[in-house]
Amino acid sequence: MKRVQLFEFEDFTWFPDVIRKNMTKLIVVFNKMMKLDEVIANGIKPYLGKGKNIVDLGSGAGGIMPQVLNKIQTSEQKLHLTLTDLYPNKEAIAEFKNNEAIDYQMGSVNALHLEKAPEGIKTMINCFHHMPLPTAKSILKSAQSNKETLFIYEVTNKPLPLLVWWLFLPLSLIILIIMSLFMTPFTKPITWQQLLFTYIIPIIPIAYAWDGQASMPRTYSKTDLESLVNELPKDPKYHWEFMDGKNNKGKTTGYYFVGSPVN
Repeated sequence: MKRVQLFEFEDFTWFPDVIRKNMTKLIVVFNKMMKLDEVIANGIKPYLGKGKNIVDLGSGAGGIMPQVLNKIQTSEQKLHLTLTDLYPNKEAIAEFKNNEAIDYQMGSVNALHLEKAPEGIKTMINCFHHMPLPTAKSILKSAQSNKETLFIYEVTNKPLPLLVWWLFLPLSLIILIIMSLFMTPFTKPITWQQLLFTYIIPIIPIAYAWDGQASMPRTYSKTDLESLVNELPKDPKYHWEFMDGKNNKGKTTGYYFVGSPVN
């Protein structure tokens, strides 16, 4: 197992919510820059089948799936997106309250128990790397046992060797801090707290930079995922597949890891 379980600030319950929310805004801008909605849409389309509901796990403040829904929604197949989280975001619940195509589940949804989650294709977007090894294995086991389609996307495709990551860490942190300063004006809405903790007391850029870098060695590689799947009971009626994430021009951005029942 090449993966390293480093910490990320956003994983801690004590981490100030005002910092966490504004880091999320930066992630939204980054996702738009990378056109990740396009990449994810291309990956999930083949698994939609006759299903009409997509259930996003670990949605936080909403994530990128609402934009993905816009990409894959058609007049022939009206899709519905259900956002969920272990700790539901009250502001996001209010934001999507009057949206016919999207709802945010008010109750807590645990990815370890997919049989208790709302019905539909399950997605985990850029959040599977947060899961410690035993939790990750349990989620995959739950999907396979309950014959649920589970679509995992991670933006980091091939994690760097740990030594290389450490060597480039100082420079990488500086680059991400500078990027966050330039991305902040493109976030919505901009608050005085955000400006204070970005340009005066730069807690947001520092935390954003660290979490962005720490996510790389935490990401499960293809070998790691295959190792986890091989530890599960063999099931000929369930299939796991690893694929490179592709945008409309065929450029590789991250990876898809999908478990689905065999018809």
